[in-house]
Amino acid sequence: MFLLLALSTFLINSQASVNSMNDQTQTTFNFPTFSPQSCSNGDLICMGSVTASNGHLSLTPEPEQGNSSSSSSSPLYKVGRVLYRYPVRAWPAFISTTFTVRISAFPNSTGSGDGMAFVFAQDSGPSPPDSYGSFLGLLNRSTQDGAVKQLGIELDTFMNQEFDPDGNHIAIDTTSIMNPVVAKSLNSTGIELKSGRDIKFRIDYDGWNQILQVSAGYSENPTISFLNYSIDMSQMVPSSVYVGFTGSTGTLPESHQVLDWVFTSLQLPGIPPTKPGSDKKVHHWNTKSIWVIDLPIFLGIAILIACTYRLILRVLRRNQCIGNQDEDDIESQSRTAANAPEMFTYKQLSVATQNFCKENLLGSGGFGIVYKGIISSDPPKTIAVKKISATSKQGEREYLAEICTIGRLRHKNIVQLQGWCHEHEHRFLVYDYMPNGSLDRYIGKPYLDWRTRYKILTGLASALLYLHEECGNPVVHRDIKPNNVMLDSDFHAHLGDFGLARLMFEDASVTIPMAGTPAYLAPEFLGFSGKATQESDVYSFGMVVLEVVCGRRSKGFMDDYSLVEHVWNSYTKNALLDCVDQMLDGKFEEEQVRRTLIVGLACLDTYRMLRPKMRKVVQILLNPNEPLMELPDTRARPSAVYLSVSSSAPTTEFGSTCSSYMAS
Repeated sequence: MFLLLALSTFLINSQASVNSMNDQTQTTFNFPTFSPQSCSNGDLICMGSVTASNGHLSLTPEPEQGNSSSSSSSPLYKVGRVLYRYPVRAWPAFISTTFTVRISAFPNSTGSGDGMAFVFAQDSGPSPPDSYGSFLGLLNRSTQDGAVKQLGIELDTFMNQEFDPDGNHIAIDTTSIMNPVVAKSLNSTGIELKSGRDIKFRIDYDGWNQILQVSAGYSENPTISFLNYSIDMSQMVPSSVYVGFTGSTGTLPESHQVLDWVFTSLQLPGIPPTKPGSDKKVHHWNTKSIWVIDLPIFLGIAILIACTYRLILRVLRRNQCIGNQDEDDIESQSRTAANAPEMFTYKQLSVATQNFCKENLLGSGGFGIVYKGIISSDPPKTIAVKKISATSKQGEREYLAEICTIGRLRHKNIVQLQGWCHEHEHRFLVYDYMPNGSLDRYIGKPYLDWRTRYKILTGLASALLYLHEECGNPVVHRDIKPNNVMLDSDFHAHLGDFGLARLMFEDASVTIPMAGTPAYLAPEFLGFSGKATQESDVYSFGMVVLEVVCGRRSKGFMDDYSLVEHVWNSYTKNALLDCVDQMLDGKFEEEQVRRTLIVGLACLDTYRMLRPKMRKVVQILLNPNEPLMELPDTRARPSAVYLSVSSSAPTTEFGSTCSSYMAS
């Protein structure tokens, strides 16, 4: 039963990965970063002292804003509130939200306060008047009697002797700040709220069991469950609420930043929940397992049991989303695992590609051929159709791997899987068409200016951040390279080719046969450790950074003078700009280029645990004031045995490379 639940969780989690979706049963949105437009004409309502700049939200004034002597810019007695513009379902529902905050004291200040909160609000209005200080923008003295229906999870940084356990605690508030539902100190976790470090929080509400769970951890560490409390949301707030953040200061200044935010609310069926206390044994499910409840809407309980049972047998044998390759198995897994918007017929794709004519051929590779097609619709839609080789066992594996990963992903910088087709021996994957092809065709050529190159690298970094931290179960791509970075008509980056991708579960790496393109593989992977990790993706990203900035391809580590060594030596000589592609003709922002190359070198550290997380990379690329990581004085040479293979192997439009797939 546990395996059935776990596998069902994976399948249904595909629904949770939609980047922005609203309907009557589900709301999901994702803010990997923030800009002024997020508040001015975006999906956020920013009130009070809230500002959006440099990639983050500031709920209260920053130190540089608070240095003015004018009362209007004083950092004291400030209240900021930001809410998602549209109401979301609060009950009966499963709710999961993750966000990263940075709370800092002001330099040279004698103290700081008061804190911030995540709020489920009854309306989209501003914080109550005079709700500064210990009220955290949630309540004021006149609303302490329950007049406001809301629920707040406070991150309190100031100890009020009358009612706070300390100045570093989390509390759940409803009608009173002075009498919270529950309060718990963070001191036992080693987390200091106002440390100035990035702290990730996760809040889950299980509407069936009526359990609210709060998890926390520094951004470089996994979150740990910290607070579990039984709450009947229907007694606290309306069925539809507005969600967001509040922050406040009182007699002391404090900076409250929100760096990112992911939120999902799924309306549950009208099945009576088990009341807390009706069974003294509390079942702590993996919070994502509740997604299985929504499956009957799409497939039906009978189909779920039949299809997932077949998949469980494959998982037990292979621990992957693939199994025996008979026709029934492949089609069953395709139907079950894919969350693509459409299942195409062979006839539809044949008509779209004009019977797969040569004029529509985009490229060919080890796993099949890619064609351009036009689907008859209103208006007509251009697509890319990958025809998987009927004779390639690896092609069958890639087909299922792509469906099991990219089929559940929704992000603006990931190539969208539009659908699939499996009829007899024919297998197809249908994608968004990318008119500017893949990034590799532009490296070493005078087509892309610096602004475009920087936009591409930022988009690719955002895609990897989503895969590693924001899409539910983390995904390791395993084949990051320019061939797999597709460019749309505006040269925005879209990461594609997930045939080698694998799911990761928290605190785990994936032990698999070595695969990928050797010039982009991390030393620990080429050393035959067999472990694919997020850090190996980071390494590959670093190689792409150097190629894009320098305008030359990497040929592997057996080169007498590799691209990495070239850039590193220039760094040690304080001459990084000498590495920049001469075809840019000096037309670039020098400091931005320097920071980008340092990020690339940091990602290429031979010790994987010293490589930065993709969140840090994105923050540096988006915010020129974000501190850079420090590089060592010397770069350790890898001790593993390397394969020297040119990265310019034949590729398809979607980057499949025959020689780069090294399967067992």
